[in-house]
Amino acid sequence: MSRIEMNVVPAGWTQMELILLFFGWEACDPAHYWGPGVRDSYIVHYIHEGQGTVYMGDQEYKLSEGQGFVILPDTLIHYEADPKEPWTYSWFGFKGVQAKAFMQRAQLSPERPIYDAHDTNTMEQLYTEMVQASTRPGGDVMNQSLLYRLMAELISSSPVEEEIGQLLSSKDAYIRQAVQFMENRYSQRTSILDIAQAVGLDRTYLSGLFKERYGMSLQSFFLEYRMNRAAELLQNPGLSVSEVAHSVGYTDPLLFSKMFKRVTGVSPKGSRNRD
Repeated sequence: MSRIEMNVVPAGWTQMELILLFFGWEACDPAHYWGPGVRDSYIVHYIHEGQGTVYMGDQEYKLSEGQGFVILPDTLIHYEADPKEPWTYSWFGFKGVQAKAFMQRAQLSPERPIYDAHDTNTMEQLYTEMVQASTRPGGDVMNQSLLYRLMAELISSSPVEEEIGQLLSSKDAYIRQAVQFMENRYSQRTSILDIAQAVGLDRTYLSGLFKERYGMSLQSFFLEYRMNRAAELLQNPGLSVSEVAHSVGYTDPLLFSKMFKRVTGVSPKGSRNRD
């Protein structure tokens, strides 16, 4: 068995919206396996040659060259190489507040953790390009750009909506547009009315769509998004609580602390000490 893994988390980058943690490559021995177990980050695998089997939930997936699978955080998984034609794969581990959103766009979930690569040439080269970038000045930044390239390829590889008979409804489009607006404006003084006007809907109606989809109002959804982002920023000891508050759109640190505790159950300082 031949295995290479590189850890690439730059100091001070833990608050990034999407961050590459590590990547690697392995030519597995026959019947080599991992799990059952769980991981605390997203790990995308791409199969360069050979074949193997992935087990997640009560599903079994037999995969080969040009296909891949993703390990999702805190999701039980087991995978093993074929005893006769063991697979060779590369993998890319990452986290970030946007990681889940990217996986949703790529339609990767515990119910569907596999994909067929849309552009095998790009997937074949990603590991090599990351290795090469790691030896250059600014390589950590280059590897971040390659991680976004991986996300783009996964999204391109997702099933065509028409093929699976699930056309996005106008409601889905409005929700997605509202979420995108929130992602772009969470650090500014943004009201629920601002979001509704950006989408072109009455705020009460838009809030009802969020209640129908997520089980919470638009206001609660935006608050939770901001506080989750704040929790990420609080992991950076170089930022004060006041600076974190301003970074997620709050000019009043006391109000921010109150909202943070309402959502998370602990104060910002308590969250930082716990981490």
